[in-house]
Amino acid sequence: MIGSVGTAPIASPYTIDPGRGSTAEAAPDAHLQDMIGMVLFTAAGQRVMRPTFGSGALGLVFAAADESVAATTQFLIAGALQNWLGDVILVGEVTVSSQDSTLAILISYTVRSTGTSASAAFTVSQ
Repeated sequence: MIGSVGTAPIASPYTIDPGRGSTAEAAPDAHLQDMIGMVLFTAAGQRVMRPTFGSGALGLVFAAADESVAATTQFLIAGALQNWLGDVILVGEVTVSSQDSTLAILISYTVRSTGTSASAAFTVSQ
């Protein structure tokens, strides 16, 4: 799993737990949402040891707001999530909408380990 050490998910952004004096941990659901956000909003080449990590979604914020861009973005996001988190989640529906310079993304997915359905919503303005 991305961002995990052992079985305890690491909080994102990285912080120190003042009570324990060690790395802060996140609840499993919050950690999964953090991982999805990392895949969505990391640009290709941003990670040194994983140059292909990410989805390219941020690069499409200023693209023309039409159906072909939305379909392309949905395809890129679904593929990136399948590639990087396919062992953790089963991607259901990806919905992308763009208004001016704001990109809204809604992802429905199933957590593979529990079989529970969930969704994650992200909005980015440039």
